[in-house]
Amino acid sequence: MTMNGKMINLEKEIREQPSVLAGVKAANIDTIKAIAAEYRARGLNNIVFAARGTSDHASIYAQYLLGIYAGIPAMLATPSVVTVYGSKLKYTGSLVIGVSQSGKAADVLEIIKLANGDGNLTVALTNNTDSPLAKEAKYHLFCNAGSETSIAATKTFTSQCYALALLVAELSGSKELAEGLEKVPAAVTELLEYMPTKIEGFAPRCRHLKAGVVLGRGTAYPIALEGALKVLETNRIKMRGYASSDFYHGPLAQLFENDLAIVLAAEGPMLSDAIAMIDRLNGINAEVLVISDSDEALSKSKFALPLPKLGSDALSPFLMAVTMQLLALKLTEVNGIDPDASKLLNKVTITK
Repeated sequence: MTMNGKMINLEKEIREQPSVLAGVKAANIDTIKAIAAEYRARGLNNIVFAARGTSDHASIYAQYLLGIYAGIPAMLATPSVVTVYGSKLKYTGSLVIGVSQSGKAADVLEIIKLANGDGNLTVALTNNTDSPLAKEAKYHLFCNAGSETSIAATKTFTSQCYALALLVAELSGSKELAEGLEKVPAAVTELLEYMPTKIEGFAPRCRHLKAGVVLGRGTAYPIALEGALKVLETNRIKMRGYASSDFYHGPLAQLFENDLAIVLAAEGPMLSDAIAMIDRLNGINAEVLVISDSDEALSKSKFALPLPKLGSDALSPFLMAVTMQLLALKLTEVNGIDPDASKLLNKVTITK
């Protein structure tokens, strides 16, 4: 995809993800082992994530994995409690992880400084080794994604998820998760070979789309949030991600006949929930796009995007995320939008 004779940066960066993901482990495994060893030595029992936007979505993905594989409760920090309200939160007994692609998020940095001041174990996850956040935390995990110039984060998001999943595998000792992660880069390569063509068959239906929802539950929930954000920020379409369990509690009322609902349906414990949601949406004649590695879920809608089968809903989120990125990219072509330019958004957003 080109604009004014130049390849779109967004597409270029989406297509770099297999090689980026393949390099995350080598760049971080020694540090991950050191973090896990110190976590155990200190007798810590929970993890706190401080992040905003896309990085927050990566943290929610890790939050699910920590609970599922390691039995470790994880929470999302509320940075404004510290930076605006001036409270001194106590992180005793916690590993505090600041997640920011640029490493310049001022509010996230303040959380790490506060945690350091109380002698807590701190980690930064960034794509910038010289950033304030990388220098402030005791340990630094590196996205190793190379320069990302498109406003919409793509390869930095999946590399954050991958690095955090590797940390979960080390903390939990899960051989299943560790071995499964090794298969992800090749699966993303496979997906990139056929998914753009699949999306071309659906995207023209969204030429005049004004709003829609993306639904997922469990490990698919953070991808619903992230996928909606990708469409929103590139196309200025009013998209919102929901946990499908929450969607029944009021938000369902916003959908009418022919409204777009994207359902992320992963093989695993949440599949029956996703299928029930697809059935409910079909019952109100919404336009349902299913993104899934489940043949049963895919059969429930005439609009379906099949994913490679990785055998775990801890892994399918990577494929769902890339598919939503590709959909957002294709929609910019359909709508005649340059996804690398925005009058309202900057690549790096600083909040305090």
